[in-house]
Amino acid sequence: MKQARPVFAHPSTDWCEHIAPDEATRFAEYADYFATLQRQKSAVHGQGRALHRKQLLAASGELEVLGNLPEFAAQGLFAQPGRYPVQVRLSNGGMDKAADRRPDIRGFSFAVLGVKGDSALGNGPATRQCFALINHATFAFANSAQFVGFALAAARGFRPLLMFMGKTFGWLALGWRMGQLMRTMNKPFASFATETFYSAAPIACGRYAVRVRLVPAPGNGQSAEALAEAAAQARKTQGKAAPLPEPVADWGADMTARLAQGPLVYDLDLQYFANAGATPIEDASLDWPTPYTTVARLTLPQQDLTSEAAQALAAEVEAGVFDPWAALAAHRPLGDVMRARKVVYFESQKGRGAA
Repeated sequence: MKQARPVFAHPSTDWCEHIAPDEATRFAEYADYFATLQRQKSAVHGQGRALHRKQLLAASGELEVLGNLPEFAAQGLFAQPGRYPVQVRLSNGGMDKAADRRPDIRGFSFAVLGVKGDSALGNGPATRQCFALINHATFAFANSAQFVGFALAAARGFRPLLMFMGKTFGWLALGWRMGQLMRTMNKPFASFATETFYSAAPIACGRYAVRVRLVPAPGNGQSAEALAEAAAQARKTQGKAAPLPEPVADWGADMTARLAQGPLVYDLDLQYFANAGATPIEDASLDWPTPYTTVARLTLPQQDLTSEAAQALAAEVEAGVFDPWAALAAHRPLGDVMRARKVVYFESQKGRGAA
């Protein structure tokens, strides 16, 4: 079991990336692997992404950057208070367009429009600042090699997946690793309105390195944790098993109904790098113990997502780019997983005509 690590009081700029000499070759191979899978899945489901293929909902919103932020946070997009239009894409993480009841990673991506500054890709001014978040604080795998191996094995079936897990992590640890993977996939999820989402991997924030978190306001409704707690209390009171609420059958319909009734609000938080041991840049499987600071507020106003305008937005979002590398240079993605995403996502975008 991993030991708890101390929390550090001050942000540090003493971070660095460790780029392996074979990364360019490996990442190009990863891109080819996922491009092949994307073509195969597109033949079944129609044109789409390699991962997070199933778009559940697109919505418009506004990001308000707050004032009086600490120095480590007041960088790039967050340097000055302001308001920006936002496009939101909610998705299931898988390669297929599976039923929403099926266990999956849930994605909350949003693009902040109207930003000013150089692009993280070094190809001129940035046109947007994208945040690609999931409902887990960390990735299930430490690096891109492990994730790609897992994804390719899982695409071939359960037996190849077992073989990959056993060879990668050791046969003695196979049971524990598979259990951990199942717990990740089966994490309770109540609604995109009430769950917390994370970047899991870091990005730059000027001279600093941070991770990102999106936290729903209490007024958005009950989270999965709150529902589970209510069920536990009911079991104590009734002296018998109280079933959890049935999983939502359509996450997009759930959010459409909520936004028809009123706005949804989220806090955008940054968590700072302290040192390589406690807050690793290259290992995306380890949680950081440093505190979060709220830097902005995302509001999805009341809106009719069944209207013609909303349907046009949904088509635009589905065809668009929600890539952490579609970003300001001040917020360029960091670490092995993010560097691999740069190559893989671009190949995916080319494959569906978005690049």
